[in-house]
Amino acid sequence: MGKLGCNIDGNLDDTKFSQPMPWIGIYVAAASLVCLVAMAADAILGIRNRKFWFPCKFSSGNATSLTLLAVAIKLSVDLNTSMPRPQDQLAKLSSTVFICTVMGNSMPSLGTMENKEMFMNIMALGILVITVIVNICIQLTTGVIYVFWKEHAFIMFIMLLLLLIISFSSLTVPTTKQFLEHKYNKKYELALKEGSNETGKPVVDKLKEDVMKYWVMSHSSSPQFVMARSVTCTASGAFCLMSAATLAEAMLRSFFMPRSFKFCNGESEYKWSTTLVLVIQTLAVGVGTIAPACRWFFAINYGGQKRENQSSRKELKVEHYWVQSLVEMKECPLTLGIRNRHYRKLAHDAKKQFLNLCIRVQSGIVIMSKLICLISIFSVYPILLCHNYCTELKKKFKFMNGVSNTASASESEPCSKLDLSRFVLRLEGEDELVGMMMKCSHNPTDHWIREGDKKRPKYLIELLETSTRGFKGVGEFDNNQVPSLDSEEPPNCWALPVVTLASIAVALPNISPRFIRGLICSVNEGLMYVRLIENNLQNKGDLTNIRKAADVVWLGVELYHKWLDVDLHKLSLQGKSLKETLQKLADNAKNRLVEFHKEQNTQCLERSPSKWPIKVLAANSMYRIAQTMLLNSESRYDQMSEKLSEAIAVMISDILGACLTNIHRVVSMKCLSSAIEEREESVRYAVCILGKTEKILKLLEKKALPSLDPCQMICIDEWRTLYMQKKPLPFPSEGKIASSRSGDLCLTIK
Repeated sequence: MGKLGCNIDGNLDDTKFSQPMPWIGIYVAAASLVCLVAMAADAILGIRNRKFWFPCKFSSGNATSLTLLAVAIKLSVDLNTSMPRPQDQLAKLSSTVFICTVMGNSMPSLGTMENKEMFMNIMALGILVITVIVNICIQLTTGVIYVFWKEHAFIMFIMLLLLLIISFSSLTVPTTKQFLEHKYNKKYELALKEGSNETGKPVVDKLKEDVMKYWVMSHSSSPQFVMARSVTCTASGAFCLMSAATLAEAMLRSFFMPRSFKFCNGESEYKWSTTLVLVIQTLAVGVGTIAPACRWFFAINYGGQKRENQSSRKELKVEHYWVQSLVEMKECPLTLGIRNRHYRKLAHDAKKQFLNLCIRVQSGIVIMSKLICLISIFSVYPILLCHNYCTELKKKFKFMNGVSNTASASESEPCSKLDLSRFVLRLEGEDELVGMMMKCSHNPTDHWIREGDKKRPKYLIELLETSTRGFKGVGEFDNNQVPSLDSEEPPNCWALPVVTLASIAVALPNISPRFIRGLICSVNEGLMYVRLIENNLQNKGDLTNIRKAADVVWLGVELYHKWLDVDLHKLSLQGKSLKETLQKLADNAKNRLVEFHKEQNTQCLERSPSKWPIKVLAANSMYRIAQTMLLNSESRYDQMSEKLSEAIAVMISDILGACLTNIHRVVSMKCLSSAIEEREESVRYAVCILGKTEKILKLLEKKALPSLDPCQMICIDEWRTLYMQKKPLPFPSEGKIASSRSGDLCLTIK
């Protein structure tokens, strides 16, 4: 009977019910620790990227965060567990304050959510907050919470205000997104028009100017930044500060003025775990208040400067975008399917009255938030004056010490003097945002370009220096003289011939391992950008299998020196002649193709060549390229492995160079193609790509390019068609190979 929860007498044995409580406390502390780490990560990223409005990447108000929050506040909603000691009562209060901290910290994340997701998350948050408030009220009534009742009442009031602010602020998110998306498209067209008028400027300099414009546009229209700079988010930061100060006040009073409280004797069923929860949640409140406090401080700092300069006065005006969605909802008819006209009228009138109430509440929240900002400005005005005075002194000191370096700085950063004020996207009442962004001395694009330049592909650049004018190797690796094994050939992609040529180079006898290592490193770096171009500019579904074939082949070559099941390293050590090595590779590929075609004919299947299995596509590429080398070298490849390997490196360099002529289009596309929620990160990624490929773009600009339009330059088959229209280019002669040898074809490994 003991196993069933009863003792020998048949009465309920509740002595073991409290034994798991310390473990539950550890569970609560673990959930709080996860929230702490998430908020700390966002704070570190914000400081590192100098985004002092602190975007929410890890501590967003999504379903995962709300679930962790529900676990972390378990002590606040526990109705019947006794909490007699000071740390027990403080743990109750810290859990309540923790909710306010998470709400204020994650408010900018509303901008990243879709409408349905945002509605569901706010509903879940509302249910959680109401549940906590009801449970705390019950505990205040029953005496589970018997101290800090004023602090609990104040925190519950702040919690309700934060819930109202978040709920009604979310109503503006769809409106502001739509408005800023429209303005972004217009400014993007303006940037393109200005770029087209600038003729004769180097591609790299033009791209730098363009990405600076795109970054200003994407940053100022980022939904998270729009939410973070709003007056409601500023007010939520003030409320978070007040809640954290309330917890600090209660802790200081309990530790330094213990006689002012009458705590009960005894021990909680949570035992020592409440102390652990209190410590972790106090740290979480401290770390989580950094972001809201910084948003609040920077908002009032700029507001104080504006009032000091008397450029304009902050009016208690409710801009139209705050209530636009509610007004539109009020004007739309109901679709309830009510047939009776009288009831339809009642429903419509009730809807109008409810939305009128919502509009008044929304207006009240905005006015209250602006009042809080004004009060904050006046309350910290002496500190702001001192801060501004010190800043001006620092600027004057730097100016006096740095006059001699002005000319060099202007030459090194020509793009930083661009007038980008017209590209700042702002909402109604945000005219001061232009001045704020233009005053910012930190130029993120220059920083990201420098960071990208530190990670530039040095082996790829070394390989591209050997490419020929016009990238003739694009038309040389496969000619029309190779007999086809099928009536129709699959299309080409950029990556597959590159990895096939590299496979052949690895298999050649008597080749320096140093050269092979350098070639593999170069191709590995080049394929990163080839995939980037193919994934962004070539959306043809018929190339999917061919790209997969290239990835599969390269995985084997790079890691194991194997082409499918052929051990290339072993083949190179067998001591066979150059012609025998090429013939073996061609025969192995041909056998795969013949076997596939027999199977296809037996089963009466007709597949498009682009839909062939990936190993068959890889075999087809190997067969044609190996046969091309054999046909063009029938009498000249005795003891010329080194020259052939260098010629292969030139062809790989030409193919990669021709492909990378499209990299500037990827940079431009990344600045527009993504959704507004992800555009700022996309532009940043584009700037990093520009930094990594800046030297490559300058190198390729010196090469003679064929007369192809931009759409044709994306496709390797268009390049090949152009070369095939002319007289077929022979395989590189000894003179050409010798000249390329003088171009430092030996790829070194540091």
